[in-house]
Amino acid sequence: MQKVIVGMADLNFVKYPDILTTIGLGSCVGIALYDPSTKMAGLAHVMLPDSTKIQNNTNEAKFADTAIKKLVSDMLRSGASKSFMRAKIAGGAQMFSFNSTNESMRIGDRNTEAVIKLLAEYRIPIVANDTGNTYGRTIELYSEDGRLVVKTIGHGNKII
Repeated sequence: MQKVIVGMADLNFVKYPDILTTIGLGSCVGIALYDPSTKMAGLAHVMLPDSTKIQNNTNEAKFADTAIKKLVSDMLRSGASKSFMRAKIAGGAQMFSFNSTNESMRIGDRNTEAVIKLLAEYRIPIVANDTGNTYGRTIELYSEDGRLVVKTIGHGNKII
């Protein structure tokens, strides 16, 4: 068994018995995809909702729209079945308080909304969600059974 680290603005996938992990999910969203028929797990750590709004958008894993497309495509090419895929998401926190109602400051909410919308377009159901609030998260995705362990400082750990 190998623990594969997914960095910020990064994505990867593994097969059983390996584990995927990413740290430092603040306003970023971790998108965990799992296909129980192949025991294949994929994880993306996205920073921003939409690649079309940014000029320097060459890193596909940085944006929700391009990361989901690439992760699904990579997993399908390696034998996963989209009809079996399920998603779990975590992160999307509001890490800083702002007195402004400026939409651009709601990065965590905007990331979460984009991920939910895009997964619906791909017809991949979200079976668990631990997003929002004001604290960061570290997550571990187990290819054995698709469980997602969400670890926080001061808010405990949970399995979703």
